[in-house]
Amino acid sequence: MRVTIFGATGLLGKALVREWQSDEVIGLGSKDADIRDPQQVLAAVERTRPDSIVLAAAYTDVDGCESDRDLAFAVNCAGAVNVAHAAKASGVRLLFLSTDYVFDGLSNTPYETDHPRAPQSVYGKSKAAAEEQLLQIVPEDCCIVRTSWLFGAGGKCFPDSILKIAATKPEIDVVDDQRGRPTYAPDLARAIVQLCRQQASGIVHVTNAGDCTWFEFAREIISDAGLSTVVRPTTSEKFVRPAKRPKYSVLSAKSRRKYGIDMPHWSDALRAYLREKQSG
Repeated sequence: MRVTIFGATGLLGKALVREWQSDEVIGLGSKDADIRDPQQVLAAVERTRPDSIVLAAAYTDVDGCESDRDLAFAVNCAGAVNVAHAAKASGVRLLFLSTDYVFDGLSNTPYETDHPRAPQSVYGKSKAAAEEQLLQIVPEDCCIVRTSWLFGAGGKCFPDSILKIAATKPEIDVVDDQRGRPTYAPDLARAIVQLCRQQASGIVHVTNAGDCTWFEFAREIISDAGLSTVVRPTTSEKFVRPAKRPKYSVLSAKSRRKYGIDMPHWSDALRAYLREKQSG
C-alpha cells in the first residue's frame, strides 16, 4: 500500500512516519504542500499516487483559533475539503483526524460516534464543519478518526509542559474539573495504520483506555518522573482561557473495538512516553 501523509512534521505525523512499517509512506509537511491551496494538494496527490491519504495537518492552537477564525477555517475546514476533492479525483481513500472538541462537553457518559456535534470553540467548529463536508464529498471512502488529549515526544504537549514547569516550581495548580482520555501519539499512529489497512469508513473514536482529569494526569506525570513537585487541584475558573474547554470529553471505545483495535491504558502510555523522552 502507498500512503501519503499530510502533516508529517507534526506530533502525530512524526509518529505515523516512524510507526508505519511494511508499506510505502510519503510524508508531506506544509513546505511540501500547503493544504489551503487546492492546486498544491492536487499536485501532491498526483505526484505521490497513494492508495490512501492520512490528513493529520491542522491548526491545533485552540486559543489561537479564537483570535484567528479565518486561519482556523482556512486550514481545518477548507484545507480538509481540498484534500477530500483531490482524493475523490484520484479515487483514493481518505483518513481525517478530528477531535473531541466537536462535542459540547456537557455529557456525563462517553460520547458515541453518532452523538450530535455541538462545538463550543472556533477550533471545534472548524473541525466539525470539515467532518460534515468530508462525509458529503467522499462518503464511502472517508474515515474520520476523532481523538483527544494527544501527547508524545517531539512536540508540544501536556506532559512536556508539566515537566518543564515542575523543573522550576515546587508547587503547581492544575484543573480538576475537566475529564477526558489522554492519547499517546505512537498508539494512535498504530491504530491509524490498522484502520487504513482495513479500509475503515465512517467515524471511529481512538484514544487510550481509561480517563482522568488534567490534575490526575499531571499528578501521575510527576509521580512517574520521580519528581517532588506538589500538584494541587484547582478549577477552570482560576485559569480563564480564550477558548472554552470541554468539562467532559471522554470518547467511547465501541467504534474502535469493532475494528479489533485495542489501546493501552493511558497510564501505561504515559510511562512509555517518559521512557521515550529519556532515551531520546
